Amino acid sequence: MTTENLVVVRLTHRFAASAERVFDAWLNPASACKWLFATPSGEMVRTEIDARVGGSFNLTERRDAGDVEHIGEYLEIERPRRLAFTFAVPKYSPLYTRVSIDIVPTEAGCQLALTQEGVLPEWASRCEKGWSEILDGLGLVI
Repeated sequence: MTTENLVVVRLTHRFAASAERVFDAWLNPASACKWLFATPSGEMVRTEIDARVGGSFNLTERRDAGDVEHIGEYLEIERPRRLAFTFAVPKYSPLYTRVSIDIVPTEAGCQLALTQEGVLPEWASRCEKGWSEILDGLGLVI
């Protein structure tokens, strides 16, 4: 597969919380384990976050079909406006994508724009749905 076949997934989400609070939730293990890659029926069994450029993360959830690792490396950390990282779920694909989070303050809180680059076309709708559910979950814990 060539990179010409890969697609980009984009979403925006508004939060009634400050940009700092939303940004920090991505890098705080105590917060992230509650919403980041968490499903209603799963149990988060590992939350490792080395929040520095070049640092990595591993959030592993135990699901009915076994453990699912969500891994990556931080590429950019510019609190409170930008976070970028590589991202992979090895159980389902060896492919790494790039995820960028851009956060802009608003009068009522902030708006987050998420961009995932390098997605296989057959995974695009599932990625969009998954990120939408993840961002909804973030809204419940901040």
